[in-house]
Amino acid sequence: MRKSLALLALLPLIACGPIPVAQAERECFQRARLAEQPRGEVGVGIGSDGRKTTFGEITFSSDYLQGKDPDQVYQNCVYHRSGEMPTRPYSSIPASRY
Repeated sequence: MRKSLALLALLPLIACGPIPVAQAERECFQRARLAEQPRGEVGVGIGSDGRKTTFGEITFSSDYLQGKDPDQVYQNCVYHRSGEMPTRPYSSIPASRY
């Protein structure tokens, strides 16, 4: 009985284990992009009732504000999530890959 309780207590720690490097690269790509420059969108439109509509959104990261190198952000992120170095540097990944 005690062994099963001990195993249940360890389950949350097991879930925090390393992930495959390919998955880490996909997850870290956006973080590196935001370290490179802010991202955003702006829209203007007219509704079916004739009312004008506008919206805007900008996203930036603390990595960008601190002036961190996107390649280094990507490398550190992948290493921390997978325990392995990325298969290639962030700067060599085409923007449309992920």
